[in-house]
Amino acid sequence: MKVGILGGGQLGRMLLQAAANYVVETYVLENDDQCPAAHLCHHFVKGNITDFETVYNFGKGLDAITIEIEAVNIDALEKLENEGVKVYPKPAAIRIIKNKIHQKEFYKTNEIPSPAFVITQNQQQLQQQTHFLPAVHKLAEGGYDGKGVQIIKAAADIEKGFDAPSVLEKMVRIKKEIAMIVAMNDKGDIRFFPTAEMVFDPVLNLLDYQISPAQLPQQATWKAEAIAIKLVKALNSPGLFAIEMFLDENNDILVNETAPRVHNSGHHTIEANYCSQYDMLWRIMLNYPLGNTDAILPASIVNLIGAANYTGEAIYDGLDEVLKMDNVFVHLYGKKQTKPGRKMGHVTIISKDIQDLTYKANKIKHTLKVIA
Repeated sequence: MKVGILGGGQLGRMLLQAAANYVVETYVLENDDQCPAAHLCHHFVKGNITDFETVYNFGKGLDAITIEIEAVNIDALEKLENEGVKVYPKPAAIRIIKNKIHQKEFYKTNEIPSPAFVITQNQQQLQQQTHFLPAVHKLAEGGYDGKGVQIIKAAADIEKGFDAPSVLEKMVRIKKEIAMIVAMNDKGDIRFFPTAEMVFDPVLNLLDYQISPAQLPQQATWKAEAIAIKLVKALNSPGLFAIEMFLDENNDILVNETAPRVHNSGHHTIEANYCSQYDMLWRIMLNYPLGNTDAILPASIVNLIGAANYTGEAIYDGLDEVLKMDNVFVHLYGKKQTKPGRKMGHVTIISKDIQDLTYKANKIKHTLKVIA
């Protein structure tokens, strides 16, 4: 089979690493020929993944195509789908998820529990929503990795909001943020990975580190699983989906956002689960049986983020010390240039002892710095 990936970042890189276990010819479309995935595919095509003709011409000779970022030309994917190219997930599902307004309306229509929201088209409409505060303002399109999200606690903060179509989402008092990766194949068979508990950097709004399986009450775990399965069935599309959720103060589960692709919250599955999220997506696209999602051992991941005040050629300060640690796995994404807040890699830790995971995660966070 010939399978294409739209986007050549670190997710594409890890997807291609898993592809090496199968007989598949891989293609990548990306603007940057020095991107993390460029040298791992069989065929690299330099081009814009948001341009109709570029995406259509890239995909028309392929058997299947997937994405590693939502910012793609969906019209081209729909045309390819109509001409017999298998698209994972379906363009209709990407269209719902790509736009946060459509995504929130989808949750409401399908009775998926999610925080209350109102839609604002511009700053003027936002100014009229002071009664809805505190809330989180999210750009309908274009946001990623904490960008395009603004916390608005009081009327004085409203000017920080976006003068563009956005979702104003009621702020929820939460105990934990969790995520679940769910896989569905063309037959409608479903597998889900154990939930992961996420801890975010309060300044960058990026995933700082996480632990999986999440430490949740059993009832909350069951609720999360049921909601995630209902959501994916409602999308009615094969593929891999990452569902980010809140556990609120009443132990209820609310869906925050969904990603129609492999995801940061599933990086640990490479070492910690019998089947990784990346291997699972290949199984779906190549029409193989779905894999075993059980955890081999509990795991934690630490994101390696470009340190503040450093821009230039990346240096991994403290790497040797981290590589000496037991049951620790370093993944560098091959990005030559670092800048503050840029994702440069991650480190996975596996252990039977949750305290050991937390200790090592914190040690790695303070030991390994990406500077220039």
